[in-house]
Amino acid sequence: MMPTPARNALASTALKIFFMASTAGLVGWLTTLMGSAALPVTTNQVIAVVTFIVIILATLLFWELRLAVAFIGISVMLAANVTTLPEMMEKAELHIILFLVGMMTLVGVLKDLGLFTWLIQLILNARHMTGKRFVATLALMSGILASLVDEVTSIVFVLALVFQVCDTLKLKPVKFVLISVLATNIGSTGTMLGNPVGLLIGTKTGLSFASFLTHAAPIMLLNLFIATFLLMFWARKEIALLDDRLAKRRAGNLGLGPLVRIPYRRGLVILVCALVFIALHSAIEARFGLAPNTMLIVAPLTIAGVLMIYRRKRARHYIEAEVEWWTLIFFLVLFAVAGALETTGVTDVLASRFTETFGTNRFVLTPLIVAMTAIGSAFIDNIVFVAAFIPIVNDLVANHPDLGPLRWAMLFGSCFGGNITAIGSTANIVALGMMEKRYGVHIGFFEWLKIGLLVGLVTCVVATLVIVFCYYGAPAPLPAP
Repeated sequence: MMPTPARNALASTALKIFFMASTAGLVGWLTTLMGSAALPVTTNQVIAVVTFIVIILATLLFWELRLAVAFIGISVMLAANVTTLPEMMEKAELHIILFLVGMMTLVGVLKDLGLFTWLIQLILNARHMTGKRFVATLALMSGILASLVDEVTSIVFVLALVFQVCDTLKLKPVKFVLISVLATNIGSTGTMLGNPVGLLIGTKTGLSFASFLTHAAPIMLLNLFIATFLLMFWARKEIALLDDRLAKRRAGNLGLGPLVRIPYRRGLVILVCALVFIALHSAIEARFGLAPNTMLIVAPLTIAGVLMIYRRKRARHYIEAEVEWWTLIFFLVLFAVAGALETTGVTDVLASRFTETFGTNRFVLTPLIVAMTAIGSAFIDNIVFVAAFIPIVNDLVANHPDLGPLRWAMLFGSCFGGNITAIGSTANIVALGMMEKRYGVHIGFFEWLKIGLLVGLVTCVVATLVIVFCYYGAPAPLPAP
């Protein structure tokens, strides 16, 4: 007879599969009802929508099998002639994948060169450190570092700082970990580098790195400061205890970490050069008549290639260990599946229905898109929702250029919504795993929700207000070809 745990696991799996099948069937049926005489729904459109929904549900219910389900989904679409090989290759966003490969390789070299270790020691050995200053520095460092490299790399190194301080001062790490990861998700919106969502929105809608610096970064910094004050009040007891422990160590002339000389300058120069090239990509492309975003992709790949020659004995390690191939391949297939929604005309139907239902009023559409992407990202990988939303928003902007700021609504809704639950972003999952591995401590769903919902709600409201009252009025740039 099958053991009880095995029976329970089998029953749970069967229930999830039934839920996936019934939900996909329901969505497929609803899709057939969305057509009109002007825009009838076709069989290919139904297959594209159902396949996309199945991948979303697999991401939610069978996280470890999401890539396998994506493989099967794109195979079904190719076999059913919903999409063709040329269309699949065009929509797979290979340029985004190559950009991420270059950046991941670059970050791997910076790790080896000790740049992140130097940053940690710089904070640990700062004079006149207090509990409030430490938490403020922790939040600011989490946000800024996430915007400069990426959210996962940022949280890995920031938690190394948190663990060092908590171990030295015998503090519980939970609230400090939460402060770090919530600030990381906020900071990841500041540039195109912080989150794959930002990169996807930028390259698919014609927004440049400079556009992010002038439009996304101010909202990010405003929300980072607001969230920091909220989090400091929330963790006030832990901060008071940190103050007390720091005072005792200062009285004994003890520091928080070892004083080891780190040769950081090479890493810092490399990072600054990469950021300068990326920031100036639009100007360089215009000067030499290059296609939009060419230099955005070329810069990290070129720098990564030069560094692999410079550190050729470690080159294979950077590609095999530092590049997250599992995630990148999932993105590639997901982009191809989401692209089929566009090529089959599903997004045209959705954009038409969207306009018919909600009109083109910015006071309605902006909070609506922020809310939809935030709620979706709280439970499912935000890249999934953004990949489906971009063609819809592009259609809206093509017909109503004054709605261009809706692109920022997508960005902030999807990234700030990731703070709401423990599974809302990759950074959240990585942080939980690191803490459980080191301390055997788990943050419950509702424990996270108490502070995550507050921070997510406040930051989404602030972003919405800034977009509605400050970012409308000038036509947005046309989508990239």
